[in-house]
Amino acid sequence: MRNVSVWGRVLGVVDAVIEAVDFDEDVDAVVVSVRPRKGAQRRCGRCGKRAPWYDRGEGRRRWRGLDLGTVRVLLEANAPRVNCATHGPTVVQVPWARHGSGHTRAFDDTVAWLAVQCSKTAVVELMRIAWRTVGSIITRVSADIDAGVDRFAGLRRSGIDEISYKRGHRYLTVVVDHDTGRLVWAAPGRDDVTLERFFELLGEERCAQITHVSADAADWIARVVADRCPNAVRCADPFHVVAWATEALDEVRRQAWNAARGAVDRRRAGRATGHARVLKRARYALWKNPENLTPHQQHKLAWIAKTDPRLHRAYLLKEGLRLVFVLKGAAGKEALDRWISWARRCRIPAFVELQRKIVRHRAAIDASLDHRMSNALIESTNTKIRLLTRIAFGFRSPQALIALAMLALGGQRPALPGRPDPRIRQ
Repeated sequence: MRNVSVWGRVLGVVDAVIEAVDFDEDVDAVVVSVRPRKGAQRRCGRCGKRAPWYDRGEGRRRWRGLDLGTVRVLLEANAPRVNCATHGPTVVQVPWARHGSGHTRAFDDTVAWLAVQCSKTAVVELMRIAWRTVGSIITRVSADIDAGVDRFAGLRRSGIDEISYKRGHRYLTVVVDHDTGRLVWAAPGRDDVTLERFFELLGEERCAQITHVSADAADWIARVVADRCPNAVRCADPFHVVAWATEALDEVRRQAWNAARGAVDRRRAGRATGHARVLKRARYALWKNPENLTPHQQHKLAWIAKTDPRLHRAYLLKEGLRLVFVLKGAAGKEALDRWISWARRCRIPAFVELQRKIVRHRAAIDASLDHRMSNALIESTNTKIRLLTRIAFGFRSPQALIALAMLALGGQRPALPGRPDPRIRQ
């Protein structure tokens, strides 16, 4: 094998001619002079279409390549411009790097793979680049994958939710595919306008093909889904519905606690003695499922049943609503009818208001019981995004975080150079 061919394999350079290899002591790097092959010349760097020559641009430029052992590698070539009919004067396309990048494709793909698999410190130290550069690279790689992949193909059952990614009420709207388990779309914001952007990308024809949408009871999601997906069944998330009951139970618990310690309001109260002292830290005994209670919590719950019938009745109402989603189907809907009747006459304001809320959302709750859909998948996705948020700490814009989430959870992870692409079935 000729030396030129060896260098081409080592550097991962395709459709290019290696002209010379030198060592530049000023930058302490191996500098490889390259040029595109004849058939790859004079194409627009943005769209890849053939275009006439415009000028020499800014002369020769360099791209950072993967290190050769412990030494940095730089690719050097001319960077003329072509006059694209769509984009105007644009730097010519080169086969070894993406447009607007200062790194080779192999370098970009390696950094993107490491960003998904490793910690921030490991990526920065190993690749010898700034963390801000990592954000630019994964955004570029993700956009390149999106250009060649239809993430919305076959979308029929979707889940929609929001997740906080930064302090100051900064949220992402997240959409997942229940059938593939993949993240299909995310964008900053949590309102009608943000979600409308997703359905505009999806298109009217594909919106009509969506059969089920799982979500919490957020009004902005319900409004947009009803308007954009007329054929979709909206399913309420059982976890959020039971969480409403837990919140109502906690309100009753706080009232019992304040009454037991003689509180005029939440700010002024006496010391916890007697009944109040025993009632202290009863939250977890009331919140947890009965099968998960410790012996001490079981004892405390039995004590509440004897000494505070109102609080215990609130606990039973919470457990009754949870049982509805354990039964599911027709049995679950029948149990829900009985629960609403019970809550309506329980004389506990928090649960009387809760049953009114459940009646308002009854259609979505019944759909969840019939189709057995929940937001469990999207909650799992949100947990993974929170982990990525910790890794991505330092990214100035949410776009880099979204790109990292799409690479990690979108089913299109980048492949390491020189390895089989996991996205292509062998």
